[in-house]
Amino acid sequence: MTRRVQFLLGTGLLLALGLLGIYLLGKLTPYQETVEHGPAPEAQGNPYLAAEQFLRKQGLHVQRADGMDVLKDLPSVGHTLLLLGNRNRMTPKQTERLLAWASKGGHLLFVAERLWDEEEGKSGDLLLDSLGIQQYQSEDLDEDDSEATDEDAPTEEQHAAEQQAEPTPDDEAPASADEANNYPELTQLYLENEEAPAYFNFDTDFHLYDAENRAHVWANSDAATHLLQLYHGDGLITVVSDSWIWQNQNIADYDNAWLLWYMSQDSQVTLLYRADRDDLFSLLLEHFPQALVALALLVAFGLWHLGMRQGPLQLPASRNRRQLQEHLRGSADFLLRHNGQHSLLQGLQQDIQRRARHRHPGFERLAVAEQWQVLSRLTRQPSSFISQAMRPSPKQRLAAADFTRQVANLQTLRNAL
Repeated sequence: MTRRVQFLLGTGLLLALGLLGIYLLGKLTPYQETVEHGPAPEAQGNPYLAAEQFLRKQGLHVQRADGMDVLKDLPSVGHTLLLLGNRNRMTPKQTERLLAWASKGGHLLFVAERLWDEEEGKSGDLLLDSLGIQQYQSEDLDEDDSEATDEDAPTEEQHAAEQQAEPTPDDEAPASADEANNYPELTQLYLENEEAPAYFNFDTDFHLYDAENRAHVWANSDAATHLLQLYHGDGLITVVSDSWIWQNQNIADYDNAWLLWYMSQDSQVTLLYRADRDDLFSLLLEHFPQALVALALLVAFGLWHLGMRQGPLQLPASRNRRQLQEHLRGSADFLLRHNGQHSLLQGLQQDIQRRARHRHPGFERLAVAEQWQVLSRLTRQPSSFISQAMRPSPKQRLAAADFTRQVANLQTLRNAL
């Protein structure tokens, strides 16, 4: 193949690739795609982060607190305390401190946590019980209303008489306010000099009841009451059935954000996320449950291992083997293991000296050499034998043969006395 042919083939190939590229570029369509990575870690750890930022944008001073210790340095006048956290372990003393803080001019807003128990006459929520506010489930109210309706239902005769009666001008009156409500599932708050109410999407499963008739502001849905506000001393207390409307995913709905601003306007705001701190075990159980389970299994295995019997079970000895000789040998072995050779040899020497004192009065006042002479005369043993037997035993452990020989010599002297 000549160089000219190669040049033509290369030029044609490049031309074909260029045309293919132009064709593909004409078919491509640019587009934009948004990838959702979810909320930021700060928003995941703080469900009321959007509420904090919203209040700050309204010019309010907002701070966050994690315990009741904040009340020590928190003035009452000009402050709003939003108690949005769990109050399961709140003590009566902490409840008194909260109410005393509000009575001095503060505004306390908290969430009702427990339902009213008719049998016990309390709910267990210390704040609710102290203020005389009761929380019920809305479905229980519907049952009570249906029973009252059945009791007040007209008889058949009254119903027939109403059908025969001629219509009156009152029958042509416009529909009631409830019938005209276009959003019965939403909570409504009416303000003075306002034609339309503000709307909030509280959870309609719960209802607040002011048993002592102290509330001066309330907000209702078609099914129940979800907000009560009452005076307490020089301050205000606001009770809501839930605080989910102010969480990150719900605060932008309806007038939820406006209600939060309306409840805290012209004041400094403190958000209290929990009434008490978690103990160490609760924190470990929340963040390291697997480690706690592993530790519990390790402790259980260790106890099981320590409780196991080491070696085979030894059967009790027969009664026929329990002779005096065995008892004596067992006692001697016990003394040898626990007291050592020195104690046994010293005991035999003391027994020989005691018998010598009995045979020769004044033996204990003699010198050692004279005592050995007396023992040699009484036992008819040479002085070398006496000195070897009665000399103090060494501190180091004797060999078995030497120990046996020393014991035999001492027993010979004792028997001779």
